[in-house]
Amino acid sequence: MKITFPNDLVITISGPAGSGKSHCATRVAERFGIPCHSAGAVFRAMAAERGVSIVELSRIAESDPDVDREVDRRTAELAKNGASIIEGRLVAWFTTGDRRLSFYLTAPFEERARRIAERESISLKEAASITRAREASERRRYKMLYSLDISDLSNYDFVINTAKWGKEAVIELLESIIRMYIRQCSQ
Repeated sequence: MKITFPNDLVITISGPAGSGKSHCATRVAERFGIPCHSAGAVFRAMAAERGVSIVELSRIAESDPDVDREVDRRTAELAKNGASIIEGRLVAWFTTGDRRLSFYLTAPFEERARRIAERESISLKEAASITRAREASERRRYKMLYSLDISDLSNYDFVINTAKWGKEAVIELLESIIRMYIRQCSQ
C-alpha cells in the first residue's frame, strides 16, 4: 500500500560509529523518496573547510565548543525542512517538531570495530583504537557542552541492536515501524 510521507515528519537515526546508522538512514530515505541528512557529513564538511582531518577536528572540538555547536546548529537547521531523515550522534536531542520518530541503532563494540575496519580498510586493532578514542572524546565533549550523557537512551522511541539482524532486515524493520507510525498519525 502506498503511503504518503508527511511533510512535517522528521525521522532521526542515532547511534555510535559502526552501528549502521548512515547506511540505514540512506536506504530508508531512498525507500520513502525523502532527503537524508547526516551530522557526520556536516562534521566532515567542516573539517574540509578548515583543511584538517576528522580526527584533528575532533581534537579541536575538545577545546573549542563552537565546533560541536556549529555541527548541531547546521544539522538542526536541516531538520526544519521536515519530511526527511536526519542521522548522527545527537540528532534526536536537537531536532524539534510535533512529529518526530527517533531510532537509536547500536551493536556490541567488537562488531562495530569490525565493521569500521572493513569500511575504512584498516586493521581491526587500529579501528578499535580509533573508535575508543573517538567515543571517549565525544562523551567528554557532549557532557561538557550540553551536560548530556550519551548513554541515556530515554530520548529515543526505538533502540535496535543491529548485530541481531542483517542489513536488509534492519532497513525493513525501520521502514515497517515508520509505515505503522504514519498510518497511526493519519487516523
